[in-house]
Amino acid sequence: MAAQSKVRRIGVLTGGGDCPGLNAVIRGVTKPAQDYGMTVYGIIDGFEGLVEGRAIELKNEDVSGILARGGTILGSSNKADPWHYPVEKDGQIVITDKSKEVVRNYNAWNLDALIAIGGDGTMHICNKLQQLGVNVIGVPKTIDNDLDATDLTFGHDSAVFVVSEALDRLHTTASSHHRVIVVEVMGRYAGWIALNGGLAGGADIILIPEFPFSWEKIYDKILKRQLMGKKFSLVCVAEGAKPIDGEMVIKSSDLKRHDPNQLGGIAEVVARKIEENTGRETRVTVLGHLQRGGSPTPFDRILSTKFGAFAIELAAQKKFGRMVALKGSEVKNVKIEDAISKRKLVKPDTQAVFAARAVGISFGV
Repeated sequence: MAAQSKVRRIGVLTGGGDCPGLNAVIRGVTKPAQDYGMTVYGIIDGFEGLVEGRAIELKNEDVSGILARGGTILGSSNKADPWHYPVEKDGQIVITDKSKEVVRNYNAWNLDALIAIGGDGTMHICNKLQQLGVNVIGVPKTIDNDLDATDLTFGHDSAVFVVSEALDRLHTTASSHHRVIVVEVMGRYAGWIALNGGLAGGADIILIPEFPFSWEKIYDKILKRQLMGKKFSLVCVAEGAKPIDGEMVIKSSDLKRHDPNQLGGIAEVVARKIEENTGRETRVTVLGHLQRGGSPTPFDRILSTKFGAFAIELAAQKKFGRMVALKGSEVKNVKIEDAISKRKLVKPDTQAVFAARAVGISFGV
């Protein structure tokens, strides 16, 4: 590659919510970039920093020792979509279009490319930025695992580990007190965390958004377990789960976010209905942000490092408008527009669903 055509200056940001593995990607980007003679600029607080013009140069010493650290050293924001940017005016929040500021700062920093680490929302923003002339490479991050173009997103394995460990602990107390314990997990509109976490943690019932559930089927499963001498049950419910005749439970609404609905509260509803209709003492545990915090699992550390290093390889080759993706055991790349074409949801023929049913787990259907 001719010297004058080389990519010299790279921006990297972590968009959306935090999750284990973000720092490992930053490290995976920064270290090999030095070998290519690239300068890396870490953009502070995700797209918020890109709009407001806040960035720092990252060198090897800045990313030394961060492989196992949770969160992101650059900061993040899930309320900073440049096309849906919240600005306070006269005491009220006004949604404005700040995309021009993004392009202005990208050019002012003389960036040759932007590596954006994030989930579905971040990839939609990347697709729009590409159309404005920003050279973008996406790295898929979400504990929800709902990006269809990659077999797995980093952060998911760490979240599943938290769920399975919680279920292991709750199993002992549920058994001791002969209770039903309902555990609410994240995932938004996809049930992958509940499915994989529930399968790993030995849940008796798993409720996910893709399979609207029957109250009677839940009661029946709990009562049948009681007849078999099993005086406790574990219910793993995704925050987006809903009954056949009902809607998702919305905890609150935040207009600063592109999707204002904050899900949460379904576990309380499920627990109350179980106690009222089975007579079984029931308790609720909401794992919440525990699933997004803490150190990444070894699997996520490896996947994140692979993603970061491969993103730099794509940048060096000027393969823009692409997202790195896990296909089988290899890291490949796909068009960003293809990556966001549809959400990856749990299907009835998913092998994990088959396995769960085979071992007696009920989905309330």
